[in-house]
Amino acid sequence: MEMTSIPFQISVGPLLYYWPRQHTMDFYAALAESPADIIYIGETVCSRRHELRADDWLELARDLRAVGKTVVLSGRTLIETGAEASALKKLCEQQDFMVEAGELGAVRHLSGRGFVAGPHVNAYHGGTLTWLASRGAVRFVAPLEMDGPTLGRLLRERPTGMQAEVMVWGRMALAFSARCFTARHFRLKKDDCGFRCIEHPDGLDMRTRESREFLGINGIQVQSAACLDLLAEAPELAGMGVDVLRVSPQSSGTLEAIAALDATRRGAKPDAVSPPEGIGRCNGYYYGQAGIGLQEAAA
Repeated sequence: MEMTSIPFQISVGPLLYYWPRQHTMDFYAALAESPADIIYIGETVCSRRHELRADDWLELARDLRAVGKTVVLSGRTLIETGAEASALKKLCEQQDFMVEAGELGAVRHLSGRGFVAGPHVNAYHGGTLTWLASRGAVRFVAPLEMDGPTLGRLLRERPTGMQAEVMVWGRMALAFSARCFTARHFRLKKDDCGFRCIEHPDGLDMRTRESREFLGINGIQVQSAACLDLLAEAPELAGMGVDVLRVSPQSSGTLEAIAALDATRRGAKPDAVSPPEGIGRCNGYYYGQAGIGLQEAAA
């Protein structure tokens, strides 16, 4: 039976983890050769991470644009210091690339320019989307915990011309804190952490006393213990009107997830994709259940 192609774009979200410089550069070199259409880049978690500086991210953005990728610069989600506020303002003032606003300070700086409203701007109803569009938002990323029916309603309420993006693969960032959870885990001060994040390319697992998966920690982020997997729901999401499906980088499986989405939109059968070793799969939020749950899509 001939399968029908499905129109949607594939995006890769910003790298949430602290990887060695060469590992990071190799990853983006692979993305340059991948079917991904949109690539978000930049340090969004911790301003102390220094394997790549602001100028390095900009150079990388230019290289990716040169091979035909649409590049978006992602801003921080939690701004804590004057230096971070100044860096965000500088990011928003550059004119070469569109910006993903991680919080409302960036929305204020970007007013009048086209931008992407990130998943933690928390757009839950049409009124919020209308306000964001009035400030210049051309695309929004749906909140990660949104269920399918609520997403469908939000898509119907969005302003005409505003694109919708949904994350479909990767560990979900669920909460943020001024405290660094990774430093706390190692009994270190946040400002003297030894950059221990670099030792954990997919974050640190947190388990219950019964050794069950519970959460993940990545610097100031609390993440889902399992990897979100809505790859099988891609046709349904596209049919609802979602324009862009996002993959969030992990240490393995990312390129395979992109390839699976590309196969789906071409009407081919995608290969199965596994998260990094030791990390499970989840999609409970989409089905209105506990987020850690997993419901297999109907055949």
